[in-house]
Amino acid sequence: MKNILVPLEDHSGVPSVLRTADLVAATFGGRVEVVPLGPDFEALIAAHFAVPMSITNEKAQHELQDQLRGLYDDFMRDRRIEGGAADRFVWNGDDLLTDIKVAALGRVFDVTVIGRPGADPANPRQATLEAVLFESGRPILVAPPKPPESLGGVVAIAWNASTETARTVAFGMPFLKRAKEIVVISVTSAMSPGPGPDVLVRALERHGLRVSLDVVDETSLPAGRAILNRARAAGADLLLKGGYTQSRLRQMVFGGATSLILAEAELPVLMAH
Repeated sequence: MKNILVPLEDHSGVPSVLRTADLVAATFGGRVEVVPLGPDFEALIAAHFAVPMSITNEKAQHELQDQLRGLYDDFMRDRRIEGGAADRFVWNGDDLLTDIKVAALGRVFDVTVIGRPGADPANPRQATLEAVLFESGRPILVAPPKPPESLGGVVAIAWNASTETARTVAFGMPFLKRAKEIVVISVTSAMSPGPGPDVLVRALERHGLRVSLDVVDETSLPAGRAILNRARAAGADLLLKGGYTQSRLRQMVFGGATSLILAEAELPVLMAH
């Protein structure tokens, strides 16, 4: 996890996103590259929405870049005051990037850190998360609304035997190898066909990792909430979860663990698709 990408937009989660990225960089001796995220013109045009001239205007775009640079500079100033290592960060603000361009850029980074989305316009937008999750081929790290104090000391894995979760575990090995504790959480009713959680535990133990197993056989709670509750009880400060092991449409209509976790997680979540 040496190369960390942060697409920066003006939302309520900026301090947490930058703090989460800083924790990754500090843990692995990495570097955080921050890029300014602009309105996703391509998505708006494709959806036949009218794009206001004010945001396509070159002057307005430069003003937005300056505004985002100001958010970045504020964080850097606070980090220096707190004794943080500002040299772990670099600003690359030559152009405003769309969601799709951020996803393409993410293909050469180890992880992209994104804020937890929400329906409120003040929250990070869902489209950015989905673009990077589906199009970068790399994992995303979803920062919670409140800046985390630690990352990766106790790692929870939400295991359901899916391809997406298997990829997430593989991408998450740098965290797993550094963790003091690992707990595999499995909700029986949410399992896909494939290796059970005990098989994953044995596989991780062959890497010399200390792993415990928490199987939720019966619960009246949705799988996502049961996972979050068990992760909280274990003291986890990082959750590994496959992203959208059901289709996005099905999750929108019927709900799903990914959607619930993205709506409620109070800890960083590493996801891959």
